[in-house]
Amino acid sequence: MSTAAPAAPAPAPTAPHIPVLLDEVIAALAPTPGAVIVDATFGAGGYTRALLDAGATVHAFDRDPDAIAAGRLWPETQATPPRLVLHPRRFSEMVAALKEYGLAGAGADAGKPCVDGVVMDIGVSSMQLDQPHRGFAFGSDGPLDMRMAQDGPSAADFVNTAAEAEIADVLFRYAEERQSRRVARAIVAARPLSTTGELAQVVRRALGHHPGAPKDPATRSFQAIRIHVNAELEELEAALDAAEALLKPAGRLAVVCFHSLEDRIVKQFLKAASGAVAATSRHVPMAGHAPPAVFTAISKPIRAGDAELARNPRARSATLRHATRTETPARHSQNPAWQRTPA
Repeated sequence: MSTAAPAAPAPAPTAPHIPVLLDEVIAALAPTPGAVIVDATFGAGGYTRALLDAGATVHAFDRDPDAIAAGRLWPETQATPPRLVLHPRRFSEMVAALKEYGLAGAGADAGKPCVDGVVMDIGVSSMQLDQPHRGFAFGSDGPLDMRMAQDGPSAADFVNTAAEAEIADVLFRYAEERQSRRVARAIVAARPLSTTGELAQVVRRALGHHPGAPKDPATRSFQAIRIHVNAELEELEAALDAAEALLKPAGRLAVVCFHSLEDRIVKQFLKAASGAVAATSRHVPMAGHAPPAVFTAISKPIRAGDAELARNPRARSATLRHATRTETPARHSQNPAWQRTPA
């Protein structure tokens, strides 16, 4: 038997990318020692690092196995009890995961409020964009993949097998591409496509792109296909429902979005959760009684200041919205999003 002392846990790696709106997110969550907080999008762990430093216990979710593998090197995962618990799952599965861990109850009590905060940083991570072999971007040629979880149908599977009308619908719905039919027709005509460079060139030719133009038109198509392949908007909707169920009274929700479609979902969710009821006309008083609010203290959209933009240009498109949970029971307890059959 070896008598050597066990190796010391590896230090937590420094996040290779700067988390956006970090100070504002931590202020919104107001973590305290012993608080239990869900980081629904672990990534490089920027928010998690700050939450751990504030004394919180963090349950971190990520469907990307690379992010989970890096997180397992953090010493907080080896503490007794662990202060960092990693869940290699979609964030729409928060309730099921915390139930299995023993936090969120069981049976009829499943999904009971059990966390003090939930933070979400929506969309593709910088680490994924910066790795050509993941196929999220076209700055460097790579396989046409785009899968956050690295399993299931890829972007290549979609563009090479989907009907032209379906491709056009995805491009219009998720990127508001006004020439979606022309681009879809060009994609179908160029099949099979296997690399990001091939797809980008097809889109550019379809839209008459000129080198040196301020924005590459292929960006919109890549965004739309990525959102579709990963069911990102459906995941966000389900995750918001799950956060509503899991947050204790006075618990905090903070969501950072980088795209108008995502931010619109969060804005509408919080508006409905605040108990707001739209009048049928601005000349007619609001009909009936507003439902009880499940979230209060809804923030206005928060964006990065000049100092942050100077050191982190990626923050330019980021919008933070946050809110505080009330004592009102979750609205979706009879048909929770995490129990619905995936599309």
